[in-house]
Amino acid sequence: MSAYQTTRTAPFGAISTYSFIRFVSNIGANVTAWNDARVTRNSLNKLSDRELNDIGLTRGEIANVARQSSF
Repeated sequence: MSAYQTTRTAPFGAISTYSFIRFVSNIGANVTAWNDARVTRNSLNKLSDRELNDIGLTRGEIANVARQSSF
């Protein structure tokens, strides 16, 4: 009975390329999350105090809600 090796090493530069692509992808995801939080914050800031009270929020909670909704 003979042994057959089925594993191979990654080609030269493959791991570096993958790490770079993952880095750029993370930057894109962070920018998207920041923009979503910004849009949410701006939308909530346009509401009146009465409208915010109807949905159970105060002006002081807007930043936390926007931050939590994006992550």
